[in-house]
Amino acid sequence: MRPSLYEFAGGDEAFLALARAHHERCVADPLLNHPFSKEDLNPHHVERLAAYWAEVLGGPPRFSEQLSDHSSLLRLHAGNGPGMLELGPRFVDCFVAAADDVGLPADPEFRAALRAYMEWAVADVNEFHDEGATVPDGFGMPRWDWDGLVTSGRQ
Repeated sequence: MRPSLYEFAGGDEAFLALARAHHERCVADPLLNHPFSKEDLNPHHVERLAAYWAEVLGGPPRFSEQLSDHSSLLRLHAGNGPGMLELGPRFVDCFVAAADDVGLPADPEFRAALRAYMEWAVADVNEFHDEGATVPDGFGMPRWDWDGLVTSGRQ
């Protein structure tokens, strides 16, 4: 039996490094930097992001048990308008490059699963891009594994 994507990546340390590298790449990107350089950005954004990705990709339920839920995460990104749709591919590219930056395993199946997850995640967030979009309460955490989406959390 294969380990989870979380375990294969290297666990909490690997996801914290990935979140840091991704954040740095987004801040450095001339189109992505605005949302990542706001003064009101949660000072624990990177740690929260690492916990979220870790949980979605097979790690412990730290994000959902201690920090927030998927509905709240979607609300943070909702209502940003159609311009956000254009930024999705750049966001995915930064994620993939950040995985390289921190030396996550280069295994092709692993990397394909990471990219596919982030492409799905961007599309999931962008479902609520319209100004005034309302995100329902109660979305559980999505789960992703080697074969793709296990559950969207929208039961």
